[in-house]
Amino acid sequence: MAKAFASAADLEEKTVTFAELGSGVYAYTAEGDPNTGVVVGDDGVLVADTQATPVMAQDVIRRVREVTDKPFHHVLLTHYHAVRVLGASAYGAPNVIASRNTMEMVAERGQQDYDSEVGRFPRLFQSVESIPGLTWPTLGFDERLTLYMGRDRVVEIMHVGKGHTQGDTIAWLPKEKILFSGDLVEYGATPYCGDSHLTDWPQTLEKLKELGPEKLVPGRGDALMTKADCLDAIEGTKAYVTALFQTVKGCVDKGMSLKETWDHTYPELEKKYHNWVIFEHCMPFNVSRAYDEAKGHVRPQIWTAERDKEMWANLND
Repeated sequence: MAKAFASAADLEEKTVTFAELGSGVYAYTAEGDPNTGVVVGDDGVLVADTQATPVMAQDVIRRVREVTDKPFHHVLLTHYHAVRVLGASAYGAPNVIASRNTMEMVAERGQQDYDSEVGRFPRLFQSVESIPGLTWPTLGFDERLTLYMGRDRVVEIMHVGKGHTQGDTIAWLPKEKILFSGDLVEYGATPYCGDSHLTDWPQTLEKLKELGPEKLVPGRGDALMTKADCLDAIEGTKAYVTALFQTVKGCVDKGMSLKETWDHTYPELEKKYHNWVIFEHCMPFNVSRAYDEAKGHVRPQIWTAERDKEMWANLND
């Protein structure tokens, strides 16, 4: 029997946790679904990643309203993937923050990404008709933007390097040593590498380690409450992306086709990572991107709904 496409068969609702990491700092997590971060300042709220649709975002908003009635001032896009950003309009925040490299991705491939991801994640695009269109940033930066959300609440917004995408952005609370990593770091979940820069990703993760986070909200997986768990998540993500690229590059160096590379790489990574969330979903996209990068294609190809399904069928034949 052919494997169901991507996450098309994943229809089971997840249990949501709204965890407090520190005074006024929260993580919205759901058993490996995309996470959202919340920071409450003196006068307003920052949301890091928004859920996939305005209707899906309402559950985040409901939980935020249980702890504060302050208005939403900032939405941060840690990167641009539809499943994380298309719920932004629900918050009514005047500032939608993204790195310049992320803005470039919206312009270049935002609509294709929208069409592609709706097909991959039907459960996560509840009430897709509520999406008013692409989420466009209103406030951009190159490397660093500092938000003063109160005398005692400083949030450093930083693009420290490429990895999951070319525009990856983190939110760092230096006083509290709390890190919102976006999909640069996952915990118990398979990194999606379809738009990645695999040779850069490990070095970018080293920069996150240098910050010394004591609490961390990954892109997927539980919020991490100890320094040891933060390090474990960073190192685990680094080990996966390194193993993926090294295995695929070895195949490319031997002149293997993409299908031959897939047939070799999948069982190698399955041995260690098969229990990670969305492993089956991510692997075809990950091997395809690693294969391209190993062959010298630095810039990821644009995924379209048509390309998704053609690739899936070819590799899973």
